[in-house]
Amino acid sequence: MTNTLEHVGQSYVPEHDKSTDADNYAQVLDDLSAASVHRNFDPYVDIDWDAPEMAIVPDDRRWILSSKVDPVGRHPWYQGLPVEKQIEIGMWRQANVAKVGLQFESILIRGLMQYSFKLPNGAKEFRYTTHESKEECNHTLMFQEFVNRTGMDVPGAKIGYRLISPLVPLASTIFPTIFFFGVLGGEEPIDHIQKDFLRTRADLHPTMAAVMQLHVAEEARHISFAHHLLRETVPQKGRVQRFLLSLMFPLTMRILCGAIVVPPKSFQKRFDVPDEVMRDIFWRSAESKKFLRNVFGDVRMLGDQCGLMNPVSRLLWKILGIGGRPSRFRSEPTYTAA
Repeated sequence: MTNTLEHVGQSYVPEHDKSTDADNYAQVLDDLSAASVHRNFDPYVDIDWDAPEMAIVPDDRRWILSSKVDPVGRHPWYQGLPVEKQIEIGMWRQANVAKVGLQFESILIRGLMQYSFKLPNGAKEFRYTTHESKEECNHTLMFQEFVNRTGMDVPGAKIGYRLISPLVPLASTIFPTIFFFGVLGGEEPIDHIQKDFLRTRADLHPTMAAVMQLHVAEEARHISFAHHLLRETVPQKGRVQRFLLSLMFPLTMRILCGAIVVPPKSFQKRFDVPDEVMRDIFWRSAESKKFLRNVFGDVRMLGDQCGLMNPVSRLLWKILGIGGRPSRFRSEPTYTAA
């Protein structure tokens, strides 16, 4: 990996990202677009895939899932397996998460292109959404390259999610607010998990670490744009529409988190995972419930800022298992090393 990624852990987001003043919205879009021009990455330039240290070899313990961060890795069933089985499961799971990320970003690219197609001349969103689409194309290349090099023939998301995927991009012009809810519903869980891995300095395989670092760096801009756009547009809607959106917001988060984080049935079948274990991991155990709540701290903060939190919607967040206090600031850590 070249030194281009030395500071990749930093969130390349303009200072305006911390402002909720609508007057700054146009400037934020200019800053995000400029950052996409001057601080961008190419996975075939910035990741040295063929370097000796990037080689994927048998019996590499760095594929064992983290007991501190990964929902599967922290479960006693997984920890009690032979090391070679933990390695196999770890490689399969990490490859499958990358495949899910690829599939989600493919949908996102199509939706952003559909959204930008209807924008009027002079709309600053056009330039930024096109920059973002280009970056997401690079991410899909990176994720597929990673999957290919692991040698794992993973399916990615659950079959239902894959079947409806051609229809989802249409929401970007019919229901743009809900589409951007969906953007965050897919991006926030992946970003949260990857940041926790990097913060805990988990002993990741170098290829996985490189993919995470590059993805987190650019995803900060993408998430920032969705936050700013929603803060700008949601408060302008009528009272009834805002109330309905306040209910759609947590529902979208919970549904997409399940689609992104929970592996497909083939995972359980291939590795003989007991039903009881699957229920514990997703989402019955106390640790898994805490993980699920923590994923959406930033989104709950956004809900407060947009006026989407009311007694009914707060109850729904709680019923769905994703309630809790909002983050105090973007990307507030939820994991503290012992």
